[in-house]
Amino acid sequence: MATGVLVADTVEVVTTLFGFDNSFVRDLPGLYERWHATTASEPELLVLNEPLALGLGVDPAALRSAAGVEVLVGNVVPDGAEPVAQAYAGHQFGGFSPRLGDGRALLLGEVVDTAGRRRDLHLKGSGRTPFARGGDGLAAIGPMLREYLMCEAMAALRVPTTRALAVVATGDTVRRESMLPGAVFVRVASSHLRVGTFQYAASLEDPGVLSALLEHAIQRHYPDAADANVPALALIEAVMDAQADLIAHWMNLGFIHGVMNTDNVTISGETIDFGPCAFMDRYDPATVFSSIDHGGRYAYGNQPSIGQWNLARLAEPLLPVINADLDTAVEDATELLRTFPERYERRLVAGQAAKLGLDAEHPEAGALASDLLDLMHASQADFTTTWRRLSDVLRGDDAGVRAELSTASAAVDAWLDRFRSVHAAVGGPVDEIATGMDLVNPIYIPRNHLVEAALAAGSAGDLAPFEELSNVLADPFVERDGFERFAQPAPEGFLESYQTFCGT
Repeated sequence: MATGVLVADTVEVVTTLFGFDNSFVRDLPGLYERWHATTASEPELLVLNEPLALGLGVDPAALRSAAGVEVLVGNVVPDGAEPVAQAYAGHQFGGFSPRLGDGRALLLGEVVDTAGRRRDLHLKGSGRTPFARGGDGLAAIGPMLREYLMCEAMAALRVPTTRALAVVATGDTVRRESMLPGAVFVRVASSHLRVGTFQYAASLEDPGVLSALLEHAIQRHYPDAADANVPALALIEAVMDAQADLIAHWMNLGFIHGVMNTDNVTISGETIDFGPCAFMDRYDPATVFSSIDHGGRYAYGNQPSIGQWNLARLAEPLLPVINADLDTAVEDATELLRTFPERYERRLVAGQAAKLGLDAEHPEAGALASDLLDLMHASQADFTTTWRRLSDVLRGDDAGVRAELSTASAAVDAWLDRFRSVHAAVGGPVDEIATGMDLVNPIYIPRNHLVEAALAAGSAGDLAPFEELSNVLADPFVERDGFERFAQPAPEGFLESYQTFCGT
């Protein structure tokens, strides 16, 4: 493995760094354009995820070297890499765009990690591609630090997610409302296959592309589907379960993705594209932060139904391979899609039961959780804090929960009595149950005001706030002395005008 050294003020090119095996390029011609990144003038490594690098079988010191940074920013293509811009379509806020694709991103290639998993290595903000559609293809430091922070926070919260390997400053500026310092984000994913990938493949005149994509997706993510009577239906069902699980995770953490377009829905069930995402402070199902979601299509409470809608968009291009008779194919796909709400609800309630300290199948878990959310909504309670303080109730202290559920005291009394009665009937060691609740109800999430402060500082060249926040979020379930401010909601007035942006 090359270490990358400086020789006579010239960067030695890294010829061997990642062990690439590029099945997407090999299997799916027609779904990409070969391309190279725009050259960055003065690349500087800002953040490197050393544990992730080790998991990919790469020496972090090699990535930190000048030669390694040249690879991470896209200036140098290492041996085995085959950089391509991927093609896909997508429904964006309900309107169909037949040709989107990686307008500012490149898939460098695929690496089999030390656990035997195939992982995509991907650059974001690496310059214009044939899919750029008038954009500059670049990214600013702030949004790329945001992607890194949110990816790794979600991983620590045990949510299926793409991962962050690095952020590299380019030394160039990006024109937005003002001139901003540029950066490239290096992402790792199980794959970048999306609902929009299937939509694009189906739009081509060559039906062999769709068949090849179906086979590739099944082999890569859900190999058991290959043995099903109808592999395409089996794939849809597997993706449905993955998305039901993912969205249940989001809902149980108060996470709002913000841009659930079909080009941002992965076949693997990983969270992807953190541009306008945010976590709720005050609980309200209508919460929207994205500046471009004017109608609230992707509001927190709409995410499950949008998930089902997106899955229907996956089924549409696959109808011809479900059954040659279109009416039969539609009937079979519709019957399957109708099961999504039950699949999602089962996973949601199982997660809520764990948050309540109950078994997944406890008959009162769903009602207890639903009624608690109603109380949170009426009280404008902080979502994360209320759930976290439930374990204190079992320990004999309900002051924290009562402080959050500040209205309808009689209803709060009644709910707390029910909660205690359910646990009394279940029995078991109280301290052990309370500790288990703390392992699923985080104390620290990426609070929006803290994220924005860290990104503003990072964009100005001070990474200390970003590094401190990243350190806190890496262990979100363990309460630590001296970190109280990281568990506090936004200051008064912050949320009334807070918006998130896609970063393009």
